[in-house]
Amino acid sequence: MEDKILLAHGSGGKLSHDLVAKSFVKALANPLLDKLDDSAVFDLSGRLAFTTDSYVVSPIFFPGGDIGKLAVCGTVNDLAMSGAKPLYLSLSFIIEEGLALSELEKVVDSVQKAAGEAGVDIVTGDTKVVTRGSADKLFINTAGVGVIPEGVDISGSNASPGDKVILSGAIGDHGIAVISQREGLSFATKLGSDCAPLGGLVAEMLKASPNIHSLRDPTRGGLATSLNELAKQSKVSIRIEEEKIPVQEAVLAACEMLGFDPLYVANEGKMVAIVPPEDADKVLKAMRKNRYAKDAAIIGEVGAEHPGRVVMKTVLGAHRIVDMLVGDLLPRIC
Repeated sequence: MEDKILLAHGSGGKLSHDLVAKSFVKALANPLLDKLDDSAVFDLSGRLAFTTDSYVVSPIFFPGGDIGKLAVCGTVNDLAMSGAKPLYLSLSFIIEEGLALSELEKVVDSVQKAAGEAGVDIVTGDTKVVTRGSADKLFINTAGVGVIPEGVDISGSNASPGDKVILSGAIGDHGIAVISQREGLSFATKLGSDCAPLGGLVAEMLKASPNIHSLRDPTRGGLATSLNELAKQSKVSIRIEEEKIPVQEAVLAACEMLGFDPLYVANEGKMVAIVPPEDADKVLKAMRKNRYAKDAAIIGEVGAEHPGRVVMKTVLGAHRIVDMLVGDLLPRIC
């Protein structure tokens, strides 16, 4: 059983200390974490962004990522959506008794790689072990801190009539990748999650224009739900065009087979930007230079009529109200 997580690994004794030292501290080493104090102490100045999240994705490994990469990217992206430069993260692992140590180490290695790409440090964390059957292999809770540059004011309540709506790329990749792995589905075209850290992309967008009004990453509930959130927060309407929304053919085919609408499928490496019309082209140009937004497109605009409503012009020329997701289309997706 030495290659499995035991309840004793959560006891706070020698096995706990060995697990933390060998599986976490060694892999995620940095000056703040290496102190192993009960809290990380650091200096920050200016306006701060702070976020927290939990990850319960099933399965924990999927095409294009795993729960570790997802936890880092999801938290980094939540900070970036306020215009912040992500700096520090905490990670707490709730581990089910019986998880293979090799799987845990694979997740931690993924955390390290994602954090390195995102330019953040994991500075504190925790582990708990629960009895077999009390969890599903591994859950991760995170918190993140970032600094917002001076002059940046990004909020879901800042969208204004006339603003352009920019989508950073194809939607639905993450949700379909996870559900295909979960259900054992295979497709002619390889599907992978779009899971990616977007802090660098946001920084490049802000260089092009510090006047970006709103940013949102369309995770659970997909693009449709994110647009509805923005419309309601800003008390505006949003009009989008179906033919301008990028979707991979494989994702479309999978959605047709499964009875899903791509507008409601989760993403983990995409964003929606609400930008003043005079800045839209230069922001779009900056986005397309980044590998995570090569297929960025202006998909619609903000209006004043019918506040809180999202309407889509279909490829057939008709108009359809796009509401928030009702129910749980894809449970345990992030």
